[in-house]
Amino acid sequence: MPKLLSGAEIVFKALEDQKVEYIFGYPGGAVLPIYDELKNHKTIKHILARHEQGAGHAAEGYARSSGKPGVVLVTSGPGATNVVTALADAYMDSIPLVCISGQVPTHLIGTDAFQECDTTGITRPCTKYNWLVKDINDLAKILHIAFEVATSGRPGPVLVDIPKDIQFKKGTYEFKKNKNLKLNGSKNKKISEKELDQFIEMMKKSSKPIFYTGGGVINSGPEASKLLRELVSITGFPITSTLQGLGAFPGSDSNFLGMLGMHGTYEANNAMHDCDLMINIGARFDDRITGKIDEFSPKSKKIHVDIDPSSIGKNVKVDLALVSDVNTFLSNLIKRFKVKNKNFIDVNKKNIDKWWKQIDKWREKKSLGFINSNKTIKPQFAVQRLYELTKNRETYITTEVGQHQMWAAQHYKFDEPNRWMTSGGLGTMGFGLPAAIGVQIAHPGKLVIDIAGEASVLMTMQEMSTAVQYKLPIKIFILNNEYMGMVRQWQELLHEKNYSESYTAALPDFVKLAEAYGCVGIRATKPSELDEKINEMMNTDRPVIFDCLVDKMENCYPMIPSGKAHNQMLLGPEDEKEEISAEGKTLV
Repeated sequence: MPKLLSGAEIVFKALEDQKVEYIFGYPGGAVLPIYDELKNHKTIKHILARHEQGAGHAAEGYARSSGKPGVVLVTSGPGATNVVTALADAYMDSIPLVCISGQVPTHLIGTDAFQECDTTGITRPCTKYNWLVKDINDLAKILHIAFEVATSGRPGPVLVDIPKDIQFKKGTYEFKKNKNLKLNGSKNKKISEKELDQFIEMMKKSSKPIFYTGGGVINSGPEASKLLRELVSITGFPITSTLQGLGAFPGSDSNFLGMLGMHGTYEANNAMHDCDLMINIGARFDDRITGKIDEFSPKSKKIHVDIDPSSIGKNVKVDLALVSDVNTFLSNLIKRFKVKNKNFIDVNKKNIDKWWKQIDKWREKKSLGFINSNKTIKPQFAVQRLYELTKNRETYITTEVGQHQMWAAQHYKFDEPNRWMTSGGLGTMGFGLPAAIGVQIAHPGKLVIDIAGEASVLMTMQEMSTAVQYKLPIKIFILNNEYMGMVRQWQELLHEKNYSESYTAALPDFVKLAEAYGCVGIRATKPSELDEKINEMMNTDRPVIFDCLVDKMENCYPMIPSGKAHNQMLLGPEDEKEEISAEGKTLV
């Protein structure tokens, strides 16, 4: 007869069998049996966050930078509702999380008991799947399926809700891999040689092609990024990336046109608009990329490669749809190239020569340029100096959300995958600081920097206490303009400079705040002192808050105004008097 284990023991046995090394959490009454069992499992380290949202974002940073699933442990009621933001963020950005939540005892469910909420009901829209465990003998199976669902297909968050009495009860433990599990409604079907040949034929006929890549390349593993580089080398095609795809292809490579979308480069957005063949690999045609759908790349044939069939045709109609893991697809495509198309680049180079000349003309605009200052630190300049001083180290960048996030994406070049962790789909302020904690846990001894805005970082500032407790030398590099910068920019351009509630009138002294937490505080106010102080930050083996005082009224350009097409970009302050559309209204 198999040995009977308590629910709490089963939880840790499953975590050990899934090779989990870290869990991020916050204790409470409904999970005390699990926390009590923690002392018996020395191979699993618990990281105590200061808020469940922080625990969730830390798990996201860990997962995004390591390729392993992040694990979160929270209590019932407010513990579960506090982690919802992180689950929704992970769901939008395809980050594998396994959240284990406590629940009131089964006989109290539905009675409005203390710290009870309908956790599975609340989290159903923001998880790939969730479970309420009612039978102790189902617990092991559910936990293992949860890991498989979180990491298979298009990755994402799952939640297992465990009532307190189930944590005490004794049951059997079994670990079997589920070979018949179906994800996203179908299995990942094999791409046929006919489909590969159709793909290659469309590439041969194209004279203005572009690769449009997304986070799916990174989610497919480091080998997918290597294969993408090989494919670009074979074809000679230009390539652009979404915010989440940065690093899948080297940002310093001459074929890379920069990020595309609302704050993408002039050359990337114009190339997307004018191309005759758009090859989407692992991206989902997000609205921040497409802009006005009925004017999005109007003359192009479109190919979409994605592991999630529900993403194909959802926003944009395509001419060739291929449901596949990116790594598998690229491997098969390149093999097919080598069999039938050895001289592809020699033959096709003439076809795309004019296209590259046009792209070079767009590049002459230098759309990421800005007017620098000797007196005031420009935020773009701060990011550029940060990049130049850290590019030769193994550096991991997280961000909050806002102007600073876009400046980081524009001016910090990523040559490797899994070095850039940011909130894309949900746009979660407060993401970067706890995410940096998770990244540092995954990569001890490496340089981890959160490029932050002063408004965003205050949303989860309490997590600096976590960094201090675990001696995590994360660096919080705040571009401090005293505004909710992106809100202020939109108010300036679209709401007649009515800066309604976007100015933060009572900011803390970040240097003193750092010292209060037991960290190191550094402040820069002049461009001439940036390099010295960035080096000081990098060489400090403790958590650092760097308060970089930047130009308060600097706007983030280029920018595609709301409701406009890719070829109708604002490139700088000189365009501010141009008519821009705001939801059907014309403002000057």
